[in-house]
Amino acid sequence: MKIHFYGLSLLATVFCLSSASAAELNRSTVEQRLAKADKTHLAQLRRKNLTGLDLSGLDFRNADLWGADLRNANLSNCDLSGLNLDLTVMSKINLSGANLSKTSIFGVHMGGANLTKANLTESRFIANLDRSNLSHANLSHANWGVDMKNQPMGLMRVSLNNVNLSGADLSDANLNRALMRHVNLSGSILKNTVLFGADLSGADLTNADLSGADLSESKLEDADFTGANLAGTRFGGIKDKSVLKGLISSKNLEAAIFE
Repeated sequence: MKIHFYGLSLLATVFCLSSASAAELNRSTVEQRLAKADKTHLAQLRRKNLTGLDLSGLDFRNADLWGADLRNANLSNCDLSGLNLDLTVMSKINLSGANLSKTSIFGVHMGGANLTKANLTESRFIANLDRSNLSHANLSHANWGVDMKNQPMGLMRVSLNNVNLSGADLSDANLNRALMRHVNLSGSILKNTVLFGADLSGADLTNADLSGADLSESKLEDADFTGANLAGTRFGGIKDKSVLKGLISSKNLEAAIFE
């Protein structure tokens, strides 16, 4: 069956969450399962329907949430670190303040999610987060870039169009070839961030720290660099600086690298 994944076609098996077969759980039941779980006997929440539940503050490190339906659920301040959340359903989920360090989220639609102040360090996301809020989130050392050696079904990449990443820490993160049109990165930390080939058209990079960042081959039409720190920033492949807004008002422009 042919489906579209972030604007690209690929062959995949369609995973369906059936309300007829999914268990109807409440917070109390989830808490009971988590209390009995350990590393060898995980709390079985796989493919469960948890839509709209308030599960805030819970520790899910000993849970199996693969393929669960978490639409509109409140998982704020939860510990989900190190989990495999591939193929979960997470649109409009509340993950504000949650710990998602070293967590894998692949093939997931998270449009409109709330990830403000979330810990996303060393996480691996290939998901659609369009219109989500990640302000002041920690994405340092996150790997959200394309793995060019593993694309058997076509290019699969993270989508961050119209996302709020203001004040976020993306230092040393890999976001190569990410879709980031009209993203808000104002005041964010992008030290040594890999943005090679990313689509940053219309991005707000005002007052961002881009020192050492790699923006080679990126799409930067109408991107605003007013007040941004460009010390050591690489702009390989950029032939027309006029497409970059605010360069005259940026910091350390003389130390930027235009190849």
